[in-house]
Amino acid sequence: MDDLYVAQGRKVLHLDLAAKRPSDEELLALLLGRSGTLRAPSIRTGSALLVGYSQELLDQMLL
Repeated sequence: MDDLYVAQGRKVLHLDLAAKRPSDEELLALLLGRSGTLRAPSIRTGSALLVGYSQELLDQMLL
């Protein structure tokens, strides 16, 4: 997986994991919800992982 996209409210955070990988703690903070489970939706497409809901991001990456 080379790219991680995390929807946070109206903004989308993009991390280029091939260039610089964050620490495990930073990744867990982005990927897990308040209950400690993986945030939904979580979709892997090609070499990218999309986490959280953003209609614009889903349209851009999946269509």
